[in-house]
Amino acid sequence: MVIHLITTGGTIEKVYSEQTGSVQNLDNKIDRYLSRLRLPDSEVRVMPLMNKDSLEMTDADPAVILNSVKELLTDNAPIVITHGTDTMVETGLYLQRALPEMKVPIILTGAMTPLGFERSDGLQNLTESLFAARVLGAGIYVVMHNQVFPVDRVRKDQELARFVWMGEDANR
Repeated sequence: MVIHLITTGGTIEKVYSEQTGSVQNLDNKIDRYLSRLRLPDSEVRVMPLMNKDSLEMTDADPAVILNSVKELLTDNAPIVITHGTDTMVETGLYLQRALPEMKVPIILTGAMTPLGFERSDGLQNLTESLFAARVLGAGIYVVMHNQVFPVDRVRKDQELARFVWMGEDANR
């Protein structure tokens, strides 16, 4: 089964810069982590699109993501998009408005802590997203921390540092 993986940056792809002493989006590192996974019967095709913190995305960036998604939809294969968590839901809603006739699942995922850092949730979220792409029906979803949310029913809870159902008590 083919699964397309579009990388856009975000915390999941940040690295520590010794020059500046900060974490930054410098290069794509998803391939390195995919090579560690056992993915029988899956062909993950990576498309590095951009490498930005989601708070640095411009108004034009969701359209760039949409154009790439439209190109890949001709394969009728699921799509996973790595994305910064701060604007992930907004990008997902943009895609949902632009793509009302979905035939495959489109999954947005990311991380609160960069891949490779201690206690990173990145590899878990990436792995769960690849699994979700195989089993979910058509639609646009956020997959984070062992949960699947339809994009129009989720929000990021900054205080809890996780995604929660919209309109429901986050402590349920």
